[in-house]
Amino acid sequence: MNARKAMKLVSPALDRTAACLEALGQPVRLAVYRTVVRAGPEGRSVGELQEAIDIPRSTLSFHLRRLIEVGLVVQKRQGTTLICHADYGVMDEALGFLLRECCADRRSLGSKL
Repeated sequence: MNARKAMKLVSPALDRTAACLEALGQPVRLAVYRTVVRAGPEGRSVGELQEAIDIPRSTLSFHLRRLIEVGLVVQKRQGTTLICHADYGVMDEALGFLLRECCADRRSLGSKL
């Protein structure tokens, strides 16, 4: 593939989606994210996440850091407690990206016929 063709494939939305999917591509990290998503808008404290997933605090911190870096998780402090929330807009952007692309080429071909 030549450089010009490769440049056509890259876009900010594609880069963001790739980063999110890469972050979710590790089983423990996906389990952490799933637990945060299932908690809803109230989120879950770091301690609750650790208990629910049953992993060492240092391991949880490592995986949360990556989810926070790509924007899938946001942490807010309530007193001395860190609460983890899913950023549903980022989730929708990343996962919806593929759904929105579904059959796009077939739709454009159909409109030319």
